[in-house]
Amino acid sequence: MDTIDVIILGIIQGFTEFLPVSSSGHLELAKAILGDNSMAEESLLFTVILHFATALSTIVIFRKDIVEIITSLLKFSWNEQTQFISKIAISMLPAAVVGLFFEEELEALFNGNIVFVGAMLIITALLLWLADRSKNTGKAVGYKDALVIGIAQAIAMLPGISRSGATISTSVLLGNDKSKAARFSFLMVIPLIFGKIAKDVLSGELTAQASNFTSLGIGFIAAFISGLLACTWMIKLVKKNKLSYFSIYCAVVGLIAIGFGLYR
Repeated sequence: MDTIDVIILGIIQGFTEFLPVSSSGHLELAKAILGDNSMAEESLLFTVILHFATALSTIVIFRKDIVEIITSLLKFSWNEQTQFISKIAISMLPAAVVGLFFEEELEALFNGNIVFVGAMLIITALLLWLADRSKNTGKAVGYKDALVIGIAQAIAMLPGISRSGATISTSVLLGNDKSKAARFSFLMVIPLIFGKIAKDVLSGELTAQASNFTSLGIGFIAAFISGLLACTWMIKLVKKNKLSYFSIYCAVVGLIAIGFGLYR
């Protein structure tokens, strides 16, 4: 890919990782428009690297929360922070199972299947529309909630299903507070992405032969900077009940994607 293409994809990833419009879906659409002919494995690798950049931007935004969590763990005290991290661990299980046992099937979907991406974007639109009509509460995420939200995150590994949209919407539909749902959604993905990167390193997938590291580096920086902006913005939008706008956007883009995929 050209440098400009990589920057465009990085910016798209940074913004769409946090905005509930599906980062993976938009990356696949962008690659189809830009004419990226990468194999499925390379396409997925590039997507993982960009997700890694946005995970780091999440750490920057929630650095105080993360420091409190780490401090509680080091003290071996069972308090609100350690309970929170145990819920995060529960939420990781479904996605971990999918990643371990269905990786090849998942990779096959990251290969320019635009009609499928469009259909999943419409599902994302429906989730956002339902969540936006839920009342805000003061309820925190519970243990059962964490598992259900984790299942939503696993489903969101499909290109076109927004991870943040699916997890925040699921959490809100379970009756949880919207601000707390957003915080949980953004923090729960950090260990999952780091685990994926560690798995790829240990398996030898992230090697000099696997991809162009210059392109990956440029994309990483673009995704990190745009991710910082988008994460801050999304937190404000969730509080103000603005998910319906993204619902309309996902529905429109989904229909366009289906049309593009059928008639290109």
